[in-house]
Amino acid sequence: FSAEFEPISEYINWVVSIPWNVRTKDSINLEEVKSELDNHHYGLEEVKSRLLQYLAVLKLKNDQILRENAHSQGQEMSRLQGSSSHAPILCFVGIQGVGKTSMAKSIANALGRKFVRISLGGLGSVTEIRGISRGNFDAAPGQIVKSLVRTGSMNPLILLDEIDKVSGTSGLRSDVMAGLLEILDPEQNSTFMDKYIDYPLDLSQVIFITTANNLGGVSAALQDRLEIIRFGSYTDNDKVMIAKNYLLPKVREATGMVEEQLSFDDDVWPLIVRPLGFDAGVRQLERTLTELARKVALQIVQGT
Repeated sequence: FSAEFEPISEYINWVVSIPWNVRTKDSINLEEVKSELDNHHYGLEEVKSRLLQYLAVLKLKNDQILRENAHSQGQEMSRLQGSSSHAPILCFVGIQGVGKTSMAKSIANALGRKFVRISLGGLGSVTEIRGISRGNFDAAPGQIVKSLVRTGSMNPLILLDEIDKVSGTSGLRSDVMAGLLEILDPEQNSTFMDKYIDYPLDLSQVIFITTANNLGGVSAALQDRLEIIRFGSYTDNDKVMIAKNYLLPKVREATGMVEEQLSFDDDVWPLIVRPLGFDAGVRQLERTLTELARKVALQIVQGT
């Protein structure tokens, strides 16, 4: 019945839950990666090209590590530290609905890595990322450690979503940006210190991807660590292709209909894309298709 028993027990549970030496094996087949990206994203050729270049570098680095397996782990770790090409820190910038989050998921699937998303929108405090020290009453590890525990591997793909939406309080914003600086800096994150665990964690093999609608709220020091990839808006023709080949099958599946029950003539698509609300992404388009599908579903059920 010792008062210290519960906090010590909880600390030990967290420490043994961290997958210290567990890593998933990357399956970097560039043809498969390109096919995966093409299957889920229409267009965005420049973005896909940049991603394939990064993955090609990652593949070469992995091959190099395999060749140098005879080296001791200490030498291996010192060689990996500070290697920004080993695990690039990408930042997807673009307006809402252009596919930033789904692109990150596709990359994780293509690589065979575990995927986890951390939303930074309106983050309450930097302790949510860095953890709260064990001396405090509400001690707990931060989101980075929780993500490693949740995925069960030390090299997942972690998506830091809405990096520009960190709370507008000036002091808090700079605190969070400084905390992110350590996590996203390849020269520092091989010895990341969570306040709760209080022991260095190697994040050098994690692939971090951040997203932002614009870079106005991101500190200059942090932008310096990021590789910016800009997502442009879709044209009407792009939207017709996306709606026809990607969104409509998804909407049909969600509403329990088959192709014979819901399909559109080619001359109808421009009317769906343009007058019913125009935005740079495809979220409004998907909502429009879902609304039409619901109306058709009602007619089918009523027998009209």
